[in-house]
Amino acid sequence: MSRRPLVLTALAAAALVVGAVAPAANASPTEPSTPVPISAPDGTIMSYVLNAKAANPGQVRLVERAVAAAGGVVVQSWPEIGVVVAHSQRAAFRADVVAAGGNALASVGATRTVPVTEGTPAGALAPWGPGSSGWKADAKKKFNGDIEASTTPADSLDAREGDQWDMRMINADKAHQITDGSSNVLVGILDSGIDPVHPDLVANIDVADSVNCTDAGRPDTSASGWYPTTSDHGTHVAGTIAAARNGVGIVGVAPGVRIASVKVVNDDGFIYPEYAICGFVWAGLKHMDVTNNSYYVDPFEYWCDDQIDQAAAKEAVRRAVEWSTTQGVANVAAAGNSAVDLANKTVDKGSPDDGTPVVRTINAGCEDLPAELPGVVTVSSVTSTGALSSFSNRGLGKIDVAAPGSSILSTIVRNHGYGLKSGTSMASPHVTGVLALMKSVHPTWTPMQLMDKLAEQAMPHACSIASGPVCTGTPDDNSYYGNGIVDALAAVQ
Repeated sequence: MSRRPLVLTALAAAALVVGAVAPAANASPTEPSTPVPISAPDGTIMSYVLNAKAANPGQVRLVERAVAAAGGVVVQSWPEIGVVVAHSQRAAFRADVVAAGGNALASVGATRTVPVTEGTPAGALAPWGPGSSGWKADAKKKFNGDIEASTTPADSLDAREGDQWDMRMINADKAHQITDGSSNVLVGILDSGIDPVHPDLVANIDVADSVNCTDAGRPDTSASGWYPTTSDHGTHVAGTIAAARNGVGIVGVAPGVRIASVKVVNDDGFIYPEYAICGFVWAGLKHMDVTNNSYYVDPFEYWCDDQIDQAAAKEAVRRAVEWSTTQGVANVAAAGNSAVDLANKTVDKGSPDDGTPVVRTINAGCEDLPAELPGVVTVSSVTSTGALSSFSNRGLGKIDVAAPGSSILSTIVRNHGYGLKSGTSMASPHVTGVLALMKSVHPTWTPMQLMDKLAEQAMPHACSIASGPVCTGTPDDNSYYGNGIVDALAAVQ
């Protein structure tokens, strides 16, 4: 989704910072990225991630003490990955915590360019701030422009499997003749929440393993914390993955598996690093089998290694993804809806998206999170004809597989009904569902075995578009389709 719940964005029209210099059109992927300083004046509560040099309780405790010594408050500690989330209202916090952290601290960085609004733990320096009252129009960009084309109340429908061209394209209908998937398989949907009473979803939701991570990056397990509030993006994604076979509505790719709502999108549509970190660690702690990530981490569309704040946050998210994989989780991510070649990107026009965007030069060390992280299955979107969707990102060596993402019918919150959305956000859940089916028939396979077999079994698709962006590579591995369009039938045979 990205904040992207990956649907189409309006960021390209955003105003530029006064005095900002636009990068040259022929910028090199190796030149330094444009700095984006994050101002944190005294009295303004900001959020930070701190990476310990080692992922163990002792090192984390030293970092926690450094936070207190520098005038900050620990919000959440994750000793599993050596990451601490902290708030501070001191302008000198970053410098002071580095000095206090000594040999225990590897890096520290601000996670956003605006003050914290969701509050700080008891004993902090400021009272709880007001919650956001609504979903900003701009927030839709976070879901990469998912476009809702129609809605239909559930009680007016008979089964609509016949309308699901996407399932036929990936052979899910044929796979269902063998299996609908196992209830032993648990899929984490890191998104905006799932409609808890939708007739096509309620039977498959694992309430006990659902969580809300938007409380400043702390896991909130309250009864309704993981419910959707301002977006139905997560509900649409959930339907594609696991809408039940129950005689009404639609049928998901893996209608027999369980799904957990891992809410990482706040009411303004943002997915900050600490939210994503919480989501991935939660998935690992609960030993989920697959996660779907239809978003990019805010506020930067691309997080750069040569920028101190961005590098620290990027490292924290990377650690969370890597650790979840060691716990048996296969992670799937949408490639993004900016129609960009991820292997040759040099300009970012929409970051930071929580403040005033700057047109900035980026380089090969600037990456979309989590789509470009190691060990993540990155998915591009195709239309009903098999053509690359006009909005989809691409990139040789960046795209692993492709799946349907244009005009996808699935579940929505309104009237507990159904609607059409388009985006790479809609493509990745097809892949997540295929992996869930594969895990159902191969329960002992590791994430790497699942991902290797997914690529091996994908249906090769040659570059077939005569005009438009250049497609590079071979039919078996190219910049549009990666190893090909996923095949649910092959996954269960």
